[in-house]
Amino acid sequence: MPDVPVAFTPNPRQAQPERPQLSPEEARRVLRAAEVALLDERRQLSADELSALADVPDSSVPALAALAHEVRLAWCGDTVEVEGILSAKTGGCPEDCHFCSQSAKFESPVQAMPFLDTADVVAAAKETAALGASEFCIVLAIRGPDERTMQRILELVPIVQEEAGINVAVSAGIVTDEQARRLAEGGVHRYNHNLETAESFFPNVVTTHSWAERFDTCQLVRRHGMELCCGVLLGMGETVEQRLELLGQLRAVEPDEVPVNFLNPRPGTPFAGRPLVEPLEAIRWIALFRLALPSVILRYAGGREVTLRELQALGLTSGINALIVGNYLTTLGRSPDEDLQMLEDLHMPIGALSKAF
Repeated sequence: MPDVPVAFTPNPRQAQPERPQLSPEEARRVLRAAEVALLDERRQLSADELSALADVPDSSVPALAALAHEVRLAWCGDTVEVEGILSAKTGGCPEDCHFCSQSAKFESPVQAMPFLDTADVVAAAKETAALGASEFCIVLAIRGPDERTMQRILELVPIVQEEAGINVAVSAGIVTDEQARRLAEGGVHRYNHNLETAESFFPNVVTTHSWAERFDTCQLVRRHGMELCCGVLLGMGETVEQRLELLGQLRAVEPDEVPVNFLNPRPGTPFAGRPLVEPLEAIRWIALFRLALPSVILRYAGGREVTLRELQALGLTSGINALIVGNYLTTLGRSPDEDLQMLEDLHMPIGALSKAF
C-alpha cells in the first residue's frame, strides 16, 4: 500500500473530560442494570443509561470493559473480521477536515497522487485476502466522485472481487442518490462514510461541507442496500456530552460497521498539536460504543497503535470484533503478523461478519 511514513513525535496525553464521576457503589449499580438490559432483556440502553455508564470511575473501567466483552459475545459471537484498506487516490482533497493530512488546504508531507493502476489495486487486494481478510476497502481522497471516478470504481470492483476473491468496500466521499444506486448495482459490498463526530462539534472539524451531507450519504447507502460502514474519530477536543450525542446519531443511521479511530495528530494539519487520548479513556469509550451499539461490527482503526500501545489486546476484550490490518491511509500501522498473533493468543477466530439482529 502507498503510505507516507512520518517520524513519530510523542504528544502529550489528553486530559479526561471533566464530569462528576459515580461512586464505586453507584458504578456497580449502573453496570448491573446495563448487564440485565443487554444480556437478559436483550434491549438497547437508553440515553440516560449510557450517560450514567460514561461516568463510572477509572477503577470501574475494567468492569465496564468486561461487560462490553460479554455483550459482544452474546450479540455478535467470537469471530473477528479482518480488513485491509488501500489509498487508491491519495492527497489533493479539496475538503478541510482538520485532522486529515490529505487535504490540499494544509501544508502536510502528503503529496497528491493519481488513481492507482488496476494491477496495483488487485495486488493489494490479493495480499489482504492472503491474510485471511474478508473485506478490502478502496479509499479515495475526494469530496465525492465525478463521472470519470464513478466509472473507474465500477470497473475495479468486479475485477477485484473475481481476482482476489474478497468483498469490496468503497470510500469515495459524499454521493448522490443515483451514484449510491449505481455503486450498489455494481457490487460494492460496503460503503464507508464516517460521521466522525457529533453534529454539534462538527463545525470545529470541517467547514467545507456539512455534517448533514454526511448523514444524508449514510442514509442513501442503506436505502440502496449496501452495508454501511460509518466511523468515528475520538480525541479532537469533543466533550463527553458530544461523544454521547454521537452515539445517538450513529444509532439513527443504523450502521453495520463502526470503525473506532483515535486522533493521531498529523504534521501540517490544524490538529497537529492535539494531545493523544489516554489509554484507559480509550478502553472506556471502546466499551461504551459496544454497549450502545451491541449488534454492530466494531472495528479497531486508526490511532490505536499510538493511543493504546501495549494495551491493544485489551481492546479486543472490551467490545472490538474487527480490525484493520497493515497500514492506514497516510500513517503506518503495525505488521499484520502482530495482529494475527494477537488474535491467535486470544483464541479469536477470523471470519466474515454481518450485522446481528
